[in-house]
Amino acid sequence: MTQQLTAVVTGASSGIGAATARALAGAGYHVFCAARRAERIEALAAEIGGTAVVTDVTSQQSVEDLAAVVGERLDVLVNNAGGAFGLAPVAQADTDDWRRMYDVNVIGLMQVTRALLPALVASGAGAIVNVGSTAGRIAYEGGAGYTAAKHGTKVVTETLRLELWDQPVRVMEIAPGMVRTEEFSLVRFEGDQARAEAVYEGVAEPLVAEDIADAITWMVTRPAHVNVDSLVIKPRAQAAQHKVYRG
Repeated sequence: MTQQLTAVVTGASSGIGAATARALAGAGYHVFCAARRAERIEALAAEIGGTAVVTDVTSQQSVEDLAAVVGERLDVLVNNAGGAFGLAPVAQADTDDWRRMYDVNVIGLMQVTRALLPALVASGAGAIVNVGSTAGRIAYEGGAGYTAAKHGTKVVTETLRLELWDQPVRVMEIAPGMVRTEEFSLVRFEGDQARAEAVYEGVAEPLVAEDIADAITWMVTRPAHVNVDSLVIKPRAQAAQHKVYRG
């Protein structure tokens, strides 16, 4: 009997994480839905036949508990947990916001990867997808805290790719541009609905979470010898961070 494939998706309570959990379940994976909000991931796990694991990626103990639930073998890890907080220039930067962004986008990613790497190696053909951002490739005013954190995501991925070159684990990054989800901009602007809506104003077709989930599923389902090192994905309307068609 063939063993069912397994996947961990962090930040699975909403947006890209929830969409990715659904997509991977549809592709035949048993998905461990990891996030802080128990009610959301429990509902998602019930919907897709997965397992909900309440997880705070910034807590080493919480991550170790996740690894214990996953067990000795894992096929796919999607490090999706992340976030942007604030849009202040460096001169008015909030130190706590910067620490939170680095903690979740870089330290959290490292802790989860470190804890689950033995299980990924044990699978014989593991795959890691780190969810970065086009913000990890370019600077823009007001974005220094987030761009620094997502540059960190990118460089950790590149370093891990070098370090695991002789192991049966693929290391990949997906870098989305403008993706309209229910929470990302709302969290960034501390619940200011008007500012969150303005981000997407006039853009008829930004990317949606399902677009990214589809791409992630494609990446991990390539043959084991195919490593999609980096995939940048943007809506047609977005030529660059500062150049977006608003009809």
